[in-house]
Amino acid sequence: HGQPGASTASAPSDIGVSCVLYARAVSGIDIRGDAYTWWDNAAGRYLRGQLPETGAVLVLAKTDRLQLGHLAVVRQVLGERDILVDHANWVPGRISTGMQVEDVSPANDWTQLRFFNADYGVFGSIYPADGFISPVPTMPPVGPAPGATSGELGLQAAAQ
Repeated sequence: HGQPGASTASAPSDIGVSCVLYARAVSGIDIRGDAYTWWDNAAGRYLRGQLPETGAVLVLAKTDRLQLGHLAVVRQVLGERDILVDHANWVPGRISTGMQVEDVSPANDWTQLRFFNADYGVFGSIYPADGFISPVPTMPPVGPAPGATSGELGLQAAAQ
């Protein structure tokens, strides 16, 4: 219900209906496209891994139930197999914060997850996950940093 031609990509009113818009806004990870495409799209751009860290984006795979996949942002790591996430549209049209997620994968690699359903007090179905995308870019941006002098750049290059 926006104005014709107006960009709705970052409109706060829309953020609760899209896990992608929410994850991008909260994490700062600038990837476009459906949730399930983020894992492959992050390759070579952001660090990807199988261990959760605060601020990373959890990527759920495309399934019959999650036809576009799903994204959630790690709020807190509670332990080896438990994290809290913030995400949008898990409950349709709502932003859910501090939802507990447990890793039930045999290898403890966060590839099979269950989300806590507070309404019923139980963990739900198992969802397959690709992993976590860190908000840290894999390569420094091309060109000097804004405000950097050539002397600072030389020091940075020498330190690496």
